[in-house]
Amino acid sequence: MEYKRTEIMQDVFLTYLPAKKFKTSYLSAHFIAPLRAETASLNALLPAVLHRGTVRCPDMERLSAAMDRLYGAQIDYTVRKKGERQCVGFVASVIDDAFAPRGERLLEPTAALLGELLLDPVTRGGRFLSEYVDSEKTNLIDALRSVRNDKREWADLRLMQEMCGDEPYGVRRLGDEESAAKIHNRKLYQHSRELMSTSRLELYYCGSAEERRVTEALLHAFAALPRGVVEPLPEMRRYAAPQQPRFVTEQMDVTQGKLSMGFRCGSDDVPALIMANLMFGGSSNSKLFLNVREKLSLCYYASSSYARSKGILTVSSGIETKDYDRALEEILRQLQAVQQGQWEDWELTGARSTMLSSLTAMTDGQGSMENWFLGQNATGETETPQELAARLMEVTPQRIMAAAESIALDTVYFLKGKEGV
Repeated sequence: MEYKRTEIMQDVFLTYLPAKKFKTSYLSAHFIAPLRAETASLNALLPAVLHRGTVRCPDMERLSAAMDRLYGAQIDYTVRKKGERQCVGFVASVIDDAFAPRGERLLEPTAALLGELLLDPVTRGGRFLSEYVDSEKTNLIDALRSVRNDKREWADLRLMQEMCGDEPYGVRRLGDEESAAKIHNRKLYQHSRELMSTSRLELYYCGSAEERRVTEALLHAFAALPRGVVEPLPEMRRYAAPQQPRFVTEQMDVTQGKLSMGFRCGSDDVPALIMANLMFGGSSNSKLFLNVREKLSLCYYASSSYARSKGILTVSSGIETKDYDRALEEILRQLQAVQQGQWEDWELTGARSTMLSSLTAMTDGQGSMENWFLGQNATGETETPQELAARLMEVTPQRIMAAAESIALDTVYFLKGKEGV
């Protein structure tokens, strides 16, 4: 995968991903901010309000008309959590110039509209329109509350809150209801000025246009970007598991118990930990899926995931309350099997093949590539999917066992029904 990352303005970086096989051009802009409880809801609300209109297109109707004139271009706002970073901005997709009718140039006006949304919002009296802020604040609070309706997501969220309560990583991507409820239009406008002047801006382009043309279009679109003293992002810290794991049990009106477990990884061998996670619970051929779910029928679902930027591995499972002890014991037994190298050759081969296929398929989607490099840039990594694939090919069984041996249980969260025993 060919790519190039260049600083085109003060603390403004363009990641250029040339590709001629797509019929669309993909363009995005994200401010990278530290994930903090006091600003998370402000950052989450901001792009939703900005998406309501600009000075030139002050409402959704006229904004939609402007995108229609670009042959149905789409611009959506996003709020993403990458490690202990909050990435706030917009993603645009438009017909690539190579396929545009009558050879029209669509890159420049799309970039200009993207810049307008971020830098030239509709305001009244030095603040955002109260009706826009209030409407989007209601949507944000509804989104925060709705997580309770998905008990699996809720259990995984509660695990992170208990396990990482004193760390930025424990802050929710959209913040919290209490903070969101206190936001008003003047406060949000002031925060937007501060965010844009003190945060690094990451720009991404994937399409057929030449790099110089993309750079010039973005320089023009973001010429009015306020630049002050850009705050360096705080270093992301890793923590060791406590000597004794923490066990938290809560009750809700659920028919299926939710068992979520959090582990700390002490190894720096990321490729080996990726492989260990895949063999443990990160694929359909994993030990959790084949043994705990299929063979023993202890879980309705069971899977694991690995957050490399924080060195955290988590297990998410749905169980009968009466099976809590057996399920917990068996999940830990399967981890021990990985740590001790108790696996067949096909398990290792299948895990490696799963990850390599995922990395290869990434180049088939502009959004997938953008999301990868956004995560890398936000967390200070530079590895490409191809480079990670090469490193995975070099991982030996001994390295997997050594890395897995560093995985230690930190917190167990169990959500059970009120009638459960």
